[in-house]
Amino acid sequence: MTDSIDRRALLRNASLLVTGAVLAKAAAAQEAAPAPLPPFPGFTQHDIPTSGGVTIRAVKGGSGPPLLLLHGAPQTHYTWRDVAPRLAEEFTVVAADLRGYGDSSQPQGLPDHSNYSKRAMAQDQIDVMHSFGFDRFALVGQDRGGRVAHRMVLDHPDAVTRVVFIDIVPTYYLYTHVTLAFVQAYPHWFNLLQPSPAGENAAVALQAGPANAAPSPATLEYRRRNATPEGRHAMCEDYRAAASIDLEHDAAQIDRRIRCPVHVLWAQDGAMDRLYDVLAIWRERGRNVTGKGMPGGHNMQEGAPDEVLAELRAFLRA
Repeated sequence: MTDSIDRRALLRNASLLVTGAVLAKAAAAQEAAPAPLPPFPGFTQHDIPTSGGVTIRAVKGGSGPPLLLLHGAPQTHYTWRDVAPRLAEEFTVVAADLRGYGDSSQPQGLPDHSNYSKRAMAQDQIDVMHSFGFDRFALVGQDRGGRVAHRMVLDHPDAVTRVVFIDIVPTYYLYTHVTLAFVQAYPHWFNLLQPSPAGENAAVALQAGPANAAPSPATLEYRRRNATPEGRHAMCEDYRAAASIDLEHDAAQIDRRIRCPVHVLWAQDGAMDRLYDVLAIWRERGRNVTGKGMPGGHNMQEGAPDEVLAELRAFLRA
């Protein structure tokens, strides 16, 4: 009995040491955080107050039909750095930080997580586009940005002319078809939604990155605000909302089909590709759905920007 207790104590202490090391690494990275990177070449920077009481950071550039780009977690609009300037050659491109990420507001979460619901986050971006005079626009969302985009096309069907979802299937489908393979592929979906501070501690580990690896300029930019206590809390609230109030909103509209054309891109041989028939799932949710697997991994806009650019241009021009 004593040996068992000692083993448990040893494991607990080892876990605390690992967590402490990760926290120390994150704190050191935060102390060394660089200054904010400038807007993309030819883009202007804007801080836009919204009807939801937050301020959204966005950059805008180019000319032509309006196009909104939304990023995933734990990134910011900077994830579009290799794509947005080239799209701006033929579109008016807006790339925005989601509520809770980057230089957008990071409010304290409400008890029901409603201020981080995808409904609230979608309304933020509708307000952003309205501030630039755009009532209708094309939309591209990757990862968490794709989930905001999905809610936007349901809540604001007249606002979105075309939508691209990158490497996601609907949140409601995922949480109503939980498998061991899904949990193993996406453990952070379950770790981050734990009550505070457990979720926030899990976020520290998620943002720490590989040991002994020098972070890239992009990673440093993402950590600059997302790896603060406020940023980690905001990201956890995003995931907590996805597993609670977002499911309520989705269930209430489960039979509502997406009206605009949909194009779905997913990472070849990635988790989504291995676990799901991505195109078939989205065809149950939309009336006009196309798609294909892509190189470049989950963050394909960074891993294969030329290929992503070609797909976006072909779909958005149609």
